[in-house]
Amino acid sequence: MPTTDTMSTSDTADSAVDPTPPAEPAEGAPPADSETEETSTSEDSEESPSETPSEEADEPAPGGVRDDYRSGRRFEDFPLSPEVLQGLKELGYSEATEVQAEAIEPGLAGRDLLVRAKTGTGKTCAFGVPLVEALEPGARAVQGLVLSPTRELANQIAKEITAIAKYKDVRILTVYGGVGMGPQEAALEEGVELVVGTPGRVLDHIRRGNLDLSGAKTVCLDEADEMLSMGFFKDVTKIVSQAPRESQLLLFSATVSGDVKRLVDKYLHDPVDIYLSSDTDRVEGIRHLLYETGPDMHRVKALLSVVDKENPTSAIVFCNTREDTSTVATYLDRQGIECQLLSGELPQKKREQVMAKMKGGQVHFLISTDVAARGIDISQLSHVINYNLPQDPAVYLHRVGRTGRIGHEGTAISLAGGQDLSTRLVLEKQFQIDFEVQDLPTAEEAAELRLQRHMARLKEVMATTAFEGYLPTVRALKDRPGGELLLATAMRVFFDWDRAQRAAGGVDSIGAVQQAKAEKREGDRGRGGGRGRRGGGRDSGRDRGGRDGGGRDGRRRSSRRDSSAKKDSAKPEASGDGGAPRKRRRRRRRRKSE
Repeated sequence: MPTTDTMSTSDTADSAVDPTPPAEPAEGAPPADSETEETSTSEDSEESPSETPSEEADEPAPGGVRDDYRSGRRFEDFPLSPEVLQGLKELGYSEATEVQAEAIEPGLAGRDLLVRAKTGTGKTCAFGVPLVEALEPGARAVQGLVLSPTRELANQIAKEITAIAKYKDVRILTVYGGVGMGPQEAALEEGVELVVGTPGRVLDHIRRGNLDLSGAKTVCLDEADEMLSMGFFKDVTKIVSQAPRESQLLLFSATVSGDVKRLVDKYLHDPVDIYLSSDTDRVEGIRHLLYETGPDMHRVKALLSVVDKENPTSAIVFCNTREDTSTVATYLDRQGIECQLLSGELPQKKREQVMAKMKGGQVHFLISTDVAARGIDISQLSHVINYNLPQDPAVYLHRVGRTGRIGHEGTAISLAGGQDLSTRLVLEKQFQIDFEVQDLPTAEEAAELRLQRHMARLKEVMATTAFEGYLPTVRALKDRPGGELLLATAMRVFFDWDRAQRAAGGVDSIGAVQQAKAEKREGDRGRGGGRGRRGGGRDSGRDRGGRDGGGRDGRRRSSRRDSSAKKDSAKPEASGDGGAPRKRRRRRRRRKSE
């Protein structure tokens, strides 16, 4: 979905310090980059997304069996309009999941809701259906608002609700930072019924007078605990306060933290409390494999050998820091593993392209932090790989919940060293995770696995390449001094070419992040170093909405420049001709910073 386009359901019938990337290692050798333990709370994070039940899940549960994914109730059993039922049918939804069965009816009745259910159980549809039914078709005024902690989740929510509302004359708009304000302002001016967005950008639109919530009937907070833990509490309360007191508030949260409880006590009126399960419950249907790492093998090299051994059809590789995501993605890419990187440093359009290709099955490996990948919904993801165990054991359960969704089975693979011991013990004792401890491949086994992977790729190319004319040359080279070196060079050139071909036909998120880092370093040098300046350091990709593209950041920068100018004017100028050049230099520096 275009990030700034209004989706009209009636118009369509279809529908931290950033290190320099590691120098290229020799094949099989790890990059010279040390692992860091950093808690990143400023990247884009997100909740569980639009969950599309599989065909198997659509079949009624035998004997009326109820679980997280089957309630025994079909959507025809609910008092829904024919338009919404048709939209649900085209999505492939026939039987409601447990959270949908519990939340839809009180939601339709206008009750406030506090819902706790774990990842992958269909929460988006659970609040999307009451939201859509409450919208007055063709009103072209904002009647509903959904707040999401991240851009990717906002897009997923808007996409699913648009599909549900396909046969109603309503427009749905996503608003978030990282893109220009202009198209969003124009769409709001034209008129929309539902806004889905991140707190920072929504608040910016309110302050600019673009977004009026005085007519909002329903406000929904998706993944409320995550959103508030990211520091959005004040923004969220300011936004909710803009809606009428009698408006309906739907709050979906994995846990009820102190901030969530404060929000509930202040804004929810006699809410229906629906507690089914949470992300801290033990995840069923997932096999947990653990490979113990040590000082004898760099972790990224161990990861490559495990990937070659397990051969996942699709996987998300979770890293604890942005530095690790860059290290892992760069190294795997140079070893011929097709992967993409999801990071707060990645431009918004590239992020959307990465997600589209991953969901479309065109990318097999996605390298990401917890926050950037939160809310990603990839149907039938076969594996989740933990490059490090997370410092918070509960995060592990959320990670592995990306696979085994809607009742499918999945595999979670973890690399664990000495620093991961405390998390591992908590997972085993408190959450009853039964790790199957595996031995890392030996150096000889890893070399054989790598050879098999290279041979498989060469055989793929053989099917479309005329190579017979080079056989006499290869035979001759084998028997000549230095022949092996020449053949190794030819292999290296081929795999570099193969990698370049993949990048040319795809998104090249790794190259985009490297370019963004280079531009940032160049910009910092131009500003005299840039240490301690806003926007540097750890991932500022957590979506504080419009602060990326204007609003409060712009005012702060302007204030700092004004303050700096006052200090400069207070300093005595050197006599003679030296003062004027210094003034010009200061003016040039200020213009650059603007």
